Amino acid sequence: MIGWAVSPGLTDYETAVAAMEARAGAIANGEAGELVWLLEHPPLYTAGVSSKDSDLLAPDRFPVFRTGRGGQFTYHGPGQRVAYVMLDLRERGRDVTKFVQNLEHWIIGALADFNVKGEIRDGRVGVWVERKGPGWSREDKIAAIGVRLRKWVSFHGIAFNVEPDLEHFSGITPCGISAPQFGVTSLVDLGLPVTMSDADAALRASFERVFGATELSQPPA
Repeated sequence: MIGWAVSPGLTDYETAVAAMEARAGAIANGEAGELVWLLEHPPLYTAGVSSKDSDLLAPDRFPVFRTGRGGQFTYHGPGQRVAYVMLDLRERGRDVTKFVQNLEHWIIGALADFNVKGEIRDGRVGVWVERKGPGWSREDKIAAIGVRLRKWVSFHGIAFNVEPDLEHFSGITPCGISAPQFGVTSLVDLGLPVTMSDADAALRASFERVFGATELSQPPA
């Protein structure tokens, strides 16, 4: 059964990454079980392996961390649920494409619990929501995905916007996408009075439908 851990409050980014990488290594060595770890970070920007320095628009605004996950620049902060996903793909077919698709299905399923239609788009990583009004339409990202594998064990994961300060995204070009018809949104920005506990419940239920049963566990030390 997959462990499911939730850390209260805000968790320091470097501390979290060190604990996550240690746990992923233990999983690879057969010394620990699979784990999904839910937390929130203080405001910060992270740069994936495909990031461009020109996409960091406000380099002095928040701390910036270079990370080995896939993708480009991403914001993390209060009101955004980060889920670090440490799964053993040796037991799951060693299929990276399917794994990423399952992460997308997980997020889309959680959004559906709030009657939000999440969609994926070719060439744009993450999960998007189509928004329309009189004479206008746009697509806003509601969740980012950035993962890495080591010895077929995944780490890093997803960032799901529940109620972050969306203005904080203005310090970067999120995921390298700057076209005006694309933006960032959250469940609360869509007009839904969703708490973090509500989001966690939807994420866990959808995760179990996609990946299998979970059990409450302690966060990695």
